[in-house]
Amino acid sequence: MATTGSLITIDGGHGEGGGALVRTALTMAAVTQQSVRIDNVRNGTSYPGLDIEDLTLLRALAKVCAAESVGAEAGSKSVSFLPTRRSSGIKEAIDLDPSVQPNRTPNANVLLNALLPVMAQSGVYSRISLSGETYGSHSLCYDYFANVTLEAQKKFGLYAFPDLVTAGFGREGGGEVQIEIEPSALEAVDWSTPGELKAVRAVIAMGELPMTIAHRAISHLNNLASNAQLPMEAEISGVDSPRPGLCITVWAEFERGFGGSTSMGAKGIRAEAVAQAAFEDVNSFVRSGATVDPFLADQILPTAILAEGQTTFKVSRITKRFLTIVWVIKQFLPIHITVKGKEGEAGEVTVRR
Repeated sequence: MATTGSLITIDGGHGEGGGALVRTALTMAAVTQQSVRIDNVRNGTSYPGLDIEDLTLLRALAKVCAAESVGAEAGSKSVSFLPTRRSSGIKEAIDLDPSVQPNRTPNANVLLNALLPVMAQSGVYSRISLSGETYGSHSLCYDYFANVTLEAQKKFGLYAFPDLVTAGFGREGGGEVQIEIEPSALEAVDWSTPGELKAVRAVIAMGELPMTIAHRAISHLNNLASNAQLPMEAEISGVDSPRPGLCITVWAEFERGFGGSTSMGAKGIRAEAVAQAAFEDVNSFVRSGATVDPFLADQILPTAILAEGQTTFKVSRITKRFLTIVWVIKQFLPIHITVKGKEGEAGEVTVRR
């Protein structure tokens, strides 16, 4: 990292060098009202340069911060984002011309999660509608976002209320999520131990497929939970979707902490196999002694750094992506973030303002 005047310059190829780095840098610039330039955008991926997801987030944040930008084009290897005011609320749909990247739409849940800490600090209510993918194989799925991410955020005092208008399975998109976000005073959490297991739940989200598929998935989940001596509350969510799709989300709620997993259906893969993949991840999490899974750790860290007091949580696996997010945050704030443990292993994270 280098600073030129008030401009923070970040190497977009650092660590994982992917979209999480770009999103975190843009979010931190908006939250701290500091200008940032990201060079070597997504240099750690097979498709370097700004993509439609980055551009959609940049467009949304530019509205709430009255920000100027340079290099905000698909494929750009360098982009600058220069906020001119404190974040304000937003009440509108956030869309981007699909011709920017044909046949690929942003993941709505990923972008909404990036906007959460910004909107929570704005001091006013926000209402956002975002179109795109809502269920994807390699990204945040709506049921995880609604039942794990947002429930964890509530423990910090961040309240957001989502509504799945239309489900979009895969990068072809077609989905729409609306969300209302309250202005929030954030407080730290102590999730150093999980405490009592309160529930294990599952949602089978299905569009344009026979109901027997969902019933088979539920039957298999109940059998798996019984064999593992875990409780299970499973439900079917018949979603409105322009194309067929299946996504199974399983999560565990502890007295202090959450962990979940999602598994996408695909042609030729039985519903039982989809259910088993999600359940096995959560079963392992429950027995790990951790209080957050690796994906949730990424999502709550930007909230934790804004909360008053000291936050502690145990993550079931430290990822390169998480360590990259920590590094980006430290470029913007002189904050204490301690990660005990090695990449690929379980660890404990402490955040102190």
